[in-house]
Amino acid sequence: MPLPASLPQPRTALGATTVPPLLLLERLGILENASRDVAAAVTQLLGRRDQLFSPSGPAALVARRIGRTFPLLHGADGLGAVAATRWKTQINENAKSPAFVGVEPELCHNELAGWGQDGDVTRQVLTLIQLRMAHEHPQIERRQDLVAEILLEVMAEVIEVRGEGEGDLAQFFDLAYFGDVTSLFLAGAESLDPGPIPTLVEVKEALRQA
Repeated sequence: MPLPASLPQPRTALGATTVPPLLLLERLGILENASRDVAAAVTQLLGRRDQLFSPSGPAALVARRIGRTFPLLHGADGLGAVAATRWKTQINENAKSPAFVGVEPELCHNELAGWGQDGDVTRQVLTLIQLRMAHEHPQIERRQDLVAEILLEVMAEVIEVRGEGEGDLAQFFDLAYFGDVTSLFLAGAESLDPGPIPTLVEVKEALRQA
């Protein structure tokens, strides 16, 4: 089935490109309970919509806390890491801002060693956002808590965002939706149109002419 022609940008097609393969895998007997999980995700997003888009809601609050700093997104391996990457790319394209991603537990083997020496600089420009989901492995949960404690001194802020909803898929889409709306508030704070991406268009055009 083709994607809806009404989609204005590829970045708006997360649900349209994710749900059909899940339902197909269920029909083939490869994946169980996909229909149930998708329904739970839809219920969660419908319930979150007004809350997230409210100027006094949690997404607007996170955007204000980020301000003009650059977000560093941490998510756990799996859906948490995918959600963190989604936040990054939405902030890049919608808010036209740098953003960076680290993945647990890997970041505890490398990235973590790089913080501390330049705390006087990093705390001026970086905000850590930890994306959390229910049913994290106890060791992952402990790692996230320890990383937040360690980086609190070298970040402008440490912000925790927890996915809500019934089941992992609902919580993933909840986190992704939260990040999408946060990126729109960041764009609005700078009076930016989140739609056009002239820099990317310029690069693609230059490549076509090469």
